[in-house]
Amino acid sequence: MSKTTKKKYVEKEVLDEYVLPEGEQQIVRVIASRGNNLHEVETADDQKFLVSMPTKFRKSVWIKRGDYVVVDPIEEGEKVKAEIFTILYKDQIKYIKQEGKWPPAFDSCGEEKMVADDLLPPSDDSEEEGIGDMVVNLNRPAATYREETDSSECESDEG
Repeated sequence: MSKTTKKKYVEKEVLDEYVLPEGEQQIVRVIASRGNNLHEVETADDQKFLVSMPTKFRKSVWIKRGDYVVVDPIEEGEKVKAEIFTILYKDQIKYIKQEGKWPPAFDSCGEEKMVADDLLPPSDDSEEEGIGDMVVNLNRPAATYREETDSSECESDEG
């Protein structure tokens, strides 16, 4: 099987299969990527540990902070305690909730704040006025404004 065919097969498997956790498997939330195909996750009861991404998912399926995955525990693991079985997307999460297998601790799916309050722009009802003028985007060159000329000068140029 070519790499392209295998990648398509894995993507189809991840997107189209609706699985429920069985036996020792559990649903966990990805907290952070630790590199080298390791991800830090937390369980519904706030336990944190590392999980590994199996070879079949590498370079074909991506996960990010806040995603949910089903993991198989690894008995001999001290730091890495599980391996990712499948990645859950919106429709699969909906299916698991309908089946009653979704952990109640994760019911606030998507409501968790991912950005700290001090990094957000001020709201409209802010008491401080003019704070928007102080925010500068350092990724863009500074805008330069020309002073408007007299209307009489513009008219003489046209004629």
